[in-house]
Amino acid sequence: MTLLRCLYSLTIFLSAFLLLVVEPMAAKQLLPTLGGSSAVWTTCLVFFAVALLLGYLYAHWISSLFDPKQQAVIHILILTMALLTLGIRIQPGPAAVSYHPALTVFRVLATVIGLPYLALSSTTPLLTAWYAGSFEGRSPYRLFALSNFASLLALASYPLFIEPHLTMKQQTGWWSGGFLVFAVLCGAIAWQGRRRLLTAGPEKAALAGRPEPFWFLLALGGGMMLTAVTSHMSANIAAIPLLWLPPLALYLLTFILAFQGAWRPIRQSMLRWVLVAVASMAYALRDIRTILPIAVSLPLFLIALFLCCFFLHGELYARRPAATGMTRFYLVVATGGAAGTLLVGVIFPLVLRANYDLACTLVVVSLIALAATWQDGWGLRMIWMAGAAAAIVVLSTQVHQYDDDAVALMRNFYGTLRVRESHLPPQSDTDRQLLNGTIEHGAEWFAPQFLDQPLTYYAPDSGLGLAMRLCCGAGAKRVGVIGLGTGTVAAYGNPGDAILFYEINPLVERLARHWFTFLHDSPARIEVILGDARLSLAAEKPQHFNVIVVDAFSGDAIPVHLLTREALALYRRHLQPGGVIVFHVSNQYINLEPVVAAIAEDAGMKAESVHSRGDEQNGYYYADWILVTANETLLSQPEIVNNGFPTLLQANVRLWTDNYSSVFPLLKWHSK
Repeated sequence: MTLLRCLYSLTIFLSAFLLLVVEPMAAKQLLPTLGGSSAVWTTCLVFFAVALLLGYLYAHWISSLFDPKQQAVIHILILTMALLTLGIRIQPGPAAVSYHPALTVFRVLATVIGLPYLALSSTTPLLTAWYAGSFEGRSPYRLFALSNFASLLALASYPLFIEPHLTMKQQTGWWSGGFLVFAVLCGAIAWQGRRRLLTAGPEKAALAGRPEPFWFLLALGGGMMLTAVTSHMSANIAAIPLLWLPPLALYLLTFILAFQGAWRPIRQSMLRWVLVAVASMAYALRDIRTILPIAVSLPLFLIALFLCCFFLHGELYARRPAATGMTRFYLVVATGGAAGTLLVGVIFPLVLRANYDLACTLVVVSLIALAATWQDGWGLRMIWMAGAAAAIVVLSTQVHQYDDDAVALMRNFYGTLRVRESHLPPQSDTDRQLLNGTIEHGAEWFAPQFLDQPLTYYAPDSGLGLAMRLCCGAGAKRVGVIGLGTGTVAAYGNPGDAILFYEINPLVERLARHWFTFLHDSPARIEVILGDARLSLAAEKPQHFNVIVVDAFSGDAIPVHLLTREALALYRRHLQPGGVIVFHVSNQYINLEPVVAAIAEDAGMKAESVHSRGDEQNGYYYADWILVTANETLLSQPEIVNNGFPTLLQANVRLWTDNYSSVFPLLKWHSK
C-alpha cells in the first residue's frame, strides 16, 4: 500500500510538472507568428484555463458515470491517443493568422498539445478521486497541494534552468520523454484500480458535492487577478516568458498554502494586508502616465497578487466539500478560473475601449471580498465597502485619463492605441503623440518650423538619423522599416527613395495615415505591408535594401524573434552589400545591446552603438540605436566615429537563436 501511495504521488507530481512547463514552451514558440505581442501569453492563459476546465470536466464525468473497470479502459485509451499526438512543434505560417489572432492561438494549441494537455489536466482530480476510494481516512486534498507544488517547481525551473541551458528542440524532446513516463505510470494506476469498489454512485456523489456560488466566485476572482496582473506587466514592460511566469507561480503558491490549511489560522490578521494590497495596486494605477522602476513595480504587483489570491483561495478551501464531492468541487473551481481568464483575456479587449482590465479586476475582487467577509461584522463590511468604492474611483479616473486629450482611442488584440493631442510645449503649436498603452511610439509637432521633422527617438544625431543621412551619399536609397509607429522614418525620405514599412497591427496604419503627416508628405515612395515582418520578409524576393530599421516594439522591448541569428540572416538576405541594419534598443527594463553584439559577431559584422541625448526644446528624446554592418567605410565616417562606440559583448549572454533565448541576464533593475 505504501508503494501504491508513492506511485499516486509520483504520477500526480510528474503530471503537474509537465502540465506547467509546457505552457511557456508552447507560448514562446507562438510569439513569432503574432509579432511577439504580450496578448499572446494572455490568450495562452485563457486556452490553458479552458483546457484545464475540460480536463476537470472529463475527470468528473468519468468518475461519476462509470465503474472502476470502465474508468481504467477509457483513461488508458485517452493516454494512448495522447501519446500518438506527441511532438510539440508550433510553426504556423502566414496563412495561420486568422481574422482574430486569438483564434490562431486556440487553433494551434488545440491541434498540437490539446490531447496531451487534456490527459495531464485531468490527472489531479481523477487520481485524487481514485485515491479517496482506495485509501479511506486519508485526506486527498494534500495531493492537490502536491500537484500545485510540482507546478510551482516547473515554473521556477523554466527561466532558471531549462530556458538558459536547453534549446527548444531539446526542451520538447525531454518533455515528450517525460510524458511517456507519465502515461505508463498513470496507465498502471488505472489498471491496478480496475477492481476497486465503487464507494459512491452518481447520485451519492451529486448529493455530497452540491456546489456553492462562492466556489465559482472566489475562483473567478483569482483567475481575473492572475490574468490582469500578467497582462499589465507584459504589456508595459516586455512580452517575455520571464515576466509571465512569476504571477502564475505565485498564483499556484497560494493554492499550495491554502490547501494545506495555512489561511484559516492567520485569517483575521491577513485580511488587513489584503486590503493594503488592493489599495496599493489602486494607488499605482491611479495615473496611467506613471512609470515605476522595475525594482518597484514588479514586487508591488506580485506581492499584491499573492495576498489577494491567498485570500480568495483560502476562503475557497474553507468552503470545500467532503471527499465524495471533490470532482464537482474541482470542476466548479476550474470553471471559475477559466471564466476569470476568459473575461480578462478575451472579453475585456473586445468590449472595453482601453486597457482598464486591472482596475476592473480590483472592483470585482473587492466586491467578492465584501461578500465573502459579510458574516464577519459591520466593521469589515464598511472597510471593504470603502475598498470597493476606492477601486471604482480608480477605474473612473483611468477612463477619464485615457479620454483626456485623446483624439483617437482604439483597442484590439495587440493593445490599446491612443493619439493624444495637446498644445504643450508652446513651440510645438500642436503636439500629437501615438501611445501603445503607456509607451510612446512617436510624435509630431505642427508648428511650421517643425512640420515633417523627425522627433522623439529619431533625431538627426540618433543612430537612425546618421544611418539614413550617411548610408548612400547623394544617391537614392531603399529602406525597409520593421514597425510603423507614426511613420516618422518617412521624414528622412527624398525624391527617388523607396521606404517599405512592415507593420503587424492594422490599427497603427489607420492612425498613422489619419492623424500624422509623415507618410502623406514624404517625397519618397511609401508602402505599408501588413503582417509580421519576419513572415513577410521570408515570403518576399530579396528587396536590396540600403537600410533596414528594426523598430518594432511589444511593450517596451523589441520582440525576441526579431533579434535572433536567423532573423539577422533574413535581414542580410534583403540587404545590399555595404548596407546597414539599425536596431532601436531604447528600453527602460532590458539591456538588449549584448544580444545585438552577439548576433552581429556571429555573422561577421560590426556593431556600433549610438546614444543620442535628449533636447526638450526640439522634441528629441534620449535614444539608443545600434548600427550593424560589414561596411567599414560607413562606420569610419566622422559623424559616426564622434557619436558612436563599439557595442560590447557580455560574457553571460549567449547567442540568441530561434531555438534559444533568455532575458534573465539582461534585466535593468534600476530604469532611467
